[in-house]
Amino acid sequence: MGETLSVLGAGQMGHSIALTAAWAGFSVVLQGNSEAGLARADKGICNKLELLADNGLIKQEEMTTIRRRIRTTVSVPDAAASASFVIESIPEQLELKRQLYEQLDTLCDERVILASNTSGLSPTAIAGRMKRPERMIVTHFWNPAHLLPLVEVVRGEKTDDKTADRAMQLLRAMDKKPILVKKDALGSVGNRLQYALFREAQYILEQGIASMEDIDDAVTYSLGRRLAVTGPFMTADMGGLDLFDAISGYLFADLSKADRSFEAMRLLVDSGMYGLKTGAGFYEWDEAFSAQMTKAREQELIRYLKCDRGLE
Repeated sequence: MGETLSVLGAGQMGHSIALTAAWAGFSVVLQGNSEAGLARADKGICNKLELLADNGLIKQEEMTTIRRRIRTTVSVPDAAASASFVIESIPEQLELKRQLYEQLDTLCDERVILASNTSGLSPTAIAGRMKRPERMIVTHFWNPAHLLPLVEVVRGEKTDDKTADRAMQLLRAMDKKPILVKKDALGSVGNRLQYALFREAQYILEQGIASMEDIDDAVTYSLGRRLAVTGPFMTADMGGLDLFDAISGYLFADLSKADRSFEAMRLLVDSGMYGLKTGAGFYEWDEAFSAQMTKAREQELIRYLKCDRGLE
């Protein structure tokens, strides 16, 4: 396979990344902070394997083989000892990550690539206290990591070409769709696009142009379906650049330029209503609705993944 892989952090993203690698045939060391945390990760891996098997993405007999490719440990030095490529997926706290990368910089041979799954922190900042920052890079997997193909490979100011090339090669070997983010830009590519849409959705709601449910439907039943096949530039080409240029000329000036969330969002957050994880947000998330929407999203992502792999 070329690389020996360790994943540091056994939470939702960490164990899903480990599963993705094991599914692609890699042997993986998964590190967590406690045996209890690793037990939760193992349960999550088993549940995801069952979902993949139930939907024909793997055979039932493969479940045990894939699971056996993942070794667990609570020790960072143990996890790093045999790795040629480390993917970190610990909490999104800059100082915590900086401390870990200082430790890894000492523990790991200079040829080992050190990658972060951060969704928003700067690779340049994370590597700020490393002696060899040229081998540090971001590999941002999208949640759920075992079902979504995209991984954003983000270079820091001192990341060298060899590090970027090895990251891209590893991710392709893991059956992912990596894109190279050439500059250390806040939000990289995916989150910049996602939050531009979210800002405008909040603005439309605040202006009373449409209800929350209808705004969601406008995306789900139009843009969401089309953009799954053609991205923004290809969509513009297919629609006609003359038309898109004309609409941009009068619409851009009327779009939101807000630099923070709108009142409806802030009121929810200030009230401790964070969405699914607290049982209420923009929507009410009781147990039945949570299960329904989680299953619906999983099934749609599985449908696309089966198409990607030529299984449909």
